[in-house]
Amino acid sequence: MLHLSPLPSIVDFTRLLGAIASMKHYSQVITLIKQIESFGISPDLYTLAILINCFCHLNRLDFGFSVLATIFKLGYQPNRTTLNTLVKGFCLQGNIVGAVRLVEEMEKNGHEPDAVTCGMILNALCKIGKTDMAIRLLRKMEEGKFKANVVLYTTIIDNLCKDKLVTEALNLLSEMRSKGIQPNIITYTCLFQGLCKFGRGKEATTLLNEMVQRKIMPNAPTFSILVDTLCKEGKLTEAKVVFDVMIQRGIEPNKVTYNSLIDGYCLQNKMDDAVKAFKAMVERGCSHDVFSYSTLINGYCKNKRIDEAMRLFHEMLNKGVTPNVVTYNTLIELFQKMQACGQPPNPETYATLMDGLCKNKQIVEAIKLFQGIEDKTLGNNIVIYGILIHGLCNSGKLSAARELFYSLPTKGLQPNGLIDETSELLEKMDGNSWLLQHSETSKAIKYLKIMVDKGFSANATVATMLVDLLSSNQVHKNIQELLHKFVKGF
Repeated sequence: MLHLSPLPSIVDFTRLLGAIASMKHYSQVITLIKQIESFGISPDLYTLAILINCFCHLNRLDFGFSVLATIFKLGYQPNRTTLNTLVKGFCLQGNIVGAVRLVEEMEKNGHEPDAVTCGMILNALCKIGKTDMAIRLLRKMEEGKFKANVVLYTTIIDNLCKDKLVTEALNLLSEMRSKGIQPNIITYTCLFQGLCKFGRGKEATTLLNEMVQRKIMPNAPTFSILVDTLCKEGKLTEAKVVFDVMIQRGIEPNKVTYNSLIDGYCLQNKMDDAVKAFKAMVERGCSHDVFSYSTLINGYCKNKRIDEAMRLFHEMLNKGVTPNVVTYNTLIELFQKMQACGQPPNPETYATLMDGLCKNKQIVEAIKLFQGIEDKTLGNNIVIYGILIHGLCNSGKLSAARELFYSLPTKGLQPNGLIDETSELLEKMDGNSWLLQHSETSKAIKYLKIMVDKGFSANATVATMLVDLLSSNQVHKNIQELLHKFVKGF
């Protein structure tokens, strides 16, 4: 636009800037306004209001007030929207006192606050946990010339539920209805979540029926909350009914819904039903996540169906779903129980779990698992040693890796291919220290490249020498990048 002749008006530029600001590209807007000014185009009141908004969102309220001063210098009078933007800036910082003072100054200068002004302060009070003050503000608004709306009531109801004051939230629901303010789906969902979270499932079901009677159709999050609560209370039949109703009404269950149902079945050892729900999830276009897998793996483990648990664990890894702490803890706990009963899993199963732990940087858990089986017949497995030694190296724990490697002969174990490779690299790590000390930089770099490709990082001695080498500025740029990668992992 700046290259057009004649140049567009400031009104056209302001429309564009407003659109960019609505996409939250605040820094870009500030830069563009500076460019516009450099072409001799003076911003108008609306342009400056957009600039204030951007500064407030970037937590630079001080710059926002500087722009306000410019507005006054140019002879403009800020409108209510501009002043509300500054109030919002205070609220975004959690500075309620500053916001209230600004509102008082607005009133002194003939700028009456509106429902938007009060709503921002009320919302900010709720965010910092001052729900009681928010309610007092609501009362003051209603006593004055402002009419409260569903958004303000819903904001307070949501915070009352989060503060465990669900009964008070229900009372506020009744109050807003008595004043002719109709709750919306968000209002009901907040109450729903509060009731379900604190074990008031029956009241939640009653509320659901009320929603339907008032022609407010529950959405996926609302249904999911109820399904989850019923499953946790062991009411699987009712949960399945709600699930089916959800589908009948054309509302697709989401991951939360399916995971809740799977968890409910697993809690009651109904593994066949859990598997059906697990399969139905994909059939209806909803992909499995770490919670889906972990829940079903946990169910299998509790039923001592270790083969199915491990099959699912393999599937999880193959599909690129990263296991979480729950997944690993579940399998480790099962292995420990089986071992205590004299029925330890086979070495292949242990190796799979150990490999998963190491690859997902859960090296502490891998060491704990290894310590539980070491010095037993199962522990004298070269594959398991190889996996752990390699994992220790990749985690930068080279001393522990060396110690474990050099202990192999005392256990009657011979290195395999993986351990041979690891041993070679450990030696090269030691060798790099010697090569760097004796200015054999090119050879050292050759081995460093191998180590970077393998995911190794430097030990203390090598790292110190590499830092010195980088500081000397005597190496090629490509080599500098390689050294940075290697030292970064230290």
